[in-house]
Amino acid sequence: MDPTLGAELAGHVLTEAPPPAGAVVAGFWPIGEEIDIRPLLMHLIERGHAIVLPVTPRRGGSLRFRRWRPGEALVREPFGTFAPRGEPLVPEFLLVPLLAFDRTGRRLGYGGGFYDRTLAGLPEAGRLGCAYAVQEMEEVPAGPGDVRLPAVATEKGVIRCAAEG
Repeated sequence: MDPTLGAELAGHVLTEAPPPAGAVVAGFWPIGEEIDIRPLLMHLIERGHAIVLPVTPRRGGSLRFRRWRPGEALVREPFGTFAPRGEPLVPEFLLVPLLAFDRTGRRLGYGGGFYDRTLAGLPEAGRLGCAYAVQEMEEVPAGPGDVRLPAVATEKGVIRCAAEG
């Protein structure tokens, strides 16, 4: 899991699954060994997208998002995340971090349910998981509140997910 593979992921997203023109795009600042999507965020800014990053709420809440521009400082948040202090905006397309995924669109997050609640509250927003190819599993356990992803981008390409029969 090489963080520099984010540049390869960016190329696949831009050609195979780009956000709609002009959409406000929610990204994330990588923590730990997450794939680094910052190259993708920079390309999206060049294409005219406003980029927002999540602000972590208290447990049980949904994520809020604030605009981020290159060079702006980020503030350390709970759970080791970083957030901007820009204007609040509602994303129209979300790049979603994950720990594991399967081909039916189930994802395993960090256990707080923040993204599941957020995605459920933004049903019209586009969504794309972002991960390393090695994070794919045969089957990810899911509960009733888990929201599936229609696709996941990796350094090897974009995987279109199919809901179970």
